[in-house]
Amino acid sequence: MESGGNSLPSGPDGVKRKVSYFYDPEVGNYYYGQGHPMKPHRIRMTHALLAHYGLLQHMQVLKPTAAKDRDLCKFHADDYVAFLRGITPETQQDQLRQLKRFNVGEDCPVFDGLYSFCQTYAGGSVGGALKLNHGVCDIAVNWAGGLHHAKKCEASGFCYVNDIVLAILELLKIHERVLYVDIDIHHGDGVEEAFYTTDRVMTVSFHKFGDYFPGTGDIRDTGYGKGKYYSLNVPLDDGIDDESYQSLFKPIMGKVMEIFRPGAVVLQCGADSLSGDRLGCFNLSIKGHAECVRYMRSFNVPLLLLGGGGYTIRNVARCWCYETSVALGIELDDKMPQHEYYEYFGPDYTLHVAPSNMENKNSRHLLDEIRAKLLDNLSRLQHAPSVPFQERPPDAELQERDENQDDRDERWDPDSDMEVDDDSKPRRRVKSERVEAEHKDAESYHKHLDSGRDFLTPFKEIACSKVSAVDSMAVDEPCIKEEQDNLKELSDHRSR
Repeated sequence: MESGGNSLPSGPDGVKRKVSYFYDPEVGNYYYGQGHPMKPHRIRMTHALLAHYGLLQHMQVLKPTAAKDRDLCKFHADDYVAFLRGITPETQQDQLRQLKRFNVGEDCPVFDGLYSFCQTYAGGSVGGALKLNHGVCDIAVNWAGGLHHAKKCEASGFCYVNDIVLAILELLKIHERVLYVDIDIHHGDGVEEAFYTTDRVMTVSFHKFGDYFPGTGDIRDTGYGKGKYYSLNVPLDDGIDDESYQSLFKPIMGKVMEIFRPGAVVLQCGADSLSGDRLGCFNLSIKGHAECVRYMRSFNVPLLLLGGGGYTIRNVARCWCYETSVALGIELDDKMPQHEYYEYFGPDYTLHVAPSNMENKNSRHLLDEIRAKLLDNLSRLQHAPSVPFQERPPDAELQERDENQDDRDERWDPDSDMEVDDDSKPRRRVKSERVEAEHKDAESYHKHLDSGRDFLTPFKEIACSKVSAVDSMAVDEPCIKEEQDNLKELSDHRSR
């Protein structure tokens, strides 16, 4: 695939796309704790719907390779990654100071397998970026990813590792410009912060603003330094519906694609912006939410689809199943097929649910003002920035397991996954399917990277939000320090 190219061999919109889908059957076993709204079990429910709607046979199904320490440290601080690797529910009482330092506690609890969970969802997102970089697929999907609040040195908002930043860093090895779009109800603060001072990544976030977590994402926050006007924030109020949402999304994203001309797009599809979400206050239908996926797909640019928030888990599974079908260009029946989680979707047992009659507090005048302001900001960008490439860092070569090579009957057998006792606590019944050869390949790959680090020095002057300067997803230490200085200067600037 050509550097910075924005066309695919699959042809115009409406033609089938090649899709790589990342899923680890273990992911639904992770459990944040009693009463916690984040339930990884929703990923297994989504997968069951995909299987029974027959969508898996239209995709390359891959089991992601777990991200290694060195991969996570391309964005996150070494001591933070070491803390995540070592902390357990049994040892946390002995590390209270570290828990506070890294913001791990109530919202981001310590649970069994925490670090493995982080490695799994990050590995899927980076693996998707690799597939796109190699031209293996047109669209890559990792519904376990999209944890957009995690920062360099701390957890935040149920997120521990920022898989999105790691995936974008991988994409930047091939593409001069990468676009990040966030339709989660919460502001994509962790991703925006990571790339706030660069013009190579544009971040666009549509979110609830005003006395709402994380409290950032003002329309006046537009980027800093070289990144001025490369961060766009679309602040919204309660009850926004499909029509109002698309009246902003399509004109803004159309202009972004025209002006910025990204080589790849990362779309975070947080489902907490759906009507009836346990923590949300928007009123989008599943079709309205998926229209964002359909629209970004229409530009025929390499596309990485990620999950994110979503706390009414039956609707999350509905949404991500439907959006997978949109990625594939396949229409689904509204009547849901029988499957192991069928009882979750009663009493209607349909794929789509009607939005509520809640009040839309986003007036037409307010929407017009937001749209005009953001389009004016975009008009200040004269042209897409170009990046002089000297030598390109080598691509990572994560060895995903191709589930398409497995026995298909076993792969789609509803009983091959797991059973659940209730909505909150899954009962483990999943076999570990790792193969020894995969580990040997991964070890060989990392030895190869270690031997080639000196080759990558031409990128040292590029900030940490830009192309890697060490191995897979890398950001070298001088760049990290430079970025921290920029952020400190930015913080001082904001406080004034």
